[in-house]
Amino acid sequence: MIPDYWQNASSELARADPVMAALVERFAGLSLVSRGDPFVTLARSIVGQQISVKAAESIWLRLGAALPAMTPGAVLASRPETLRGCGLSARKVEYLVDLAKHFGSGQIHLDRWGTMSDAEIIDELTAVRGIGVWTAEMFLIFGQLRPDVFPLDDIGLQKAVALHYFAGARLARQELLAIGERWRPWRSVATWYLWRSLDPLPVEY
Repeated sequence: MIPDYWQNASSELARADPVMAALVERFAGLSLVSRGDPFVTLARSIVGQQISVKAAESIWLRLGAALPAMTPGAVLASRPETLRGCGLSARKVEYLVDLAKHFGSGQIHLDRWGTMSDAEIIDELTAVRGIGVWTAEMFLIFGQLRPDVFPLDDIGLQKAVALHYFAGARLARQELLAIGERWRPWRSVATWYLWRSLDPLPVEY
């Protein structure tokens, strides 16, 4: 799924910011893409924490082979030993099970997300063990395609802003926040382009 706002957002960013104009031209034809399923997206984010992309993909494939479907019910019906056997640490098994419990019990309000703010969804998600603010922000960008998320603690974003706007000098958190104001209401889109400037291969979570 490609955001319906992408072309308009890219055009507005390009008109307002020469750096963005160059990046929009450089990555024409590419865009943010969502995997769609909230539980699967969040489960993948837990699996991938603090390990390489290659290792995470290997574990995810083994999980897919071990579970009939990646659903909250399938996770809760699985023995911890089965999940550990796929390559998950004991801690990540706990996180995955807690995520499944939150979905299964209705503590995650999918039906209300359309009317909830970014901050409200972040609060809801960070109540799950193993999901911090950064993971919740990635989910809002890649899972919900929210257009104006600005993940201040993301290393890639920090590096790209320093590279393109400050000759490599890193910014303090408040300085980065101030820079981001120029990209409202499309800070997710600006962040995506800045990420791509460091790694041309589009990321999907």
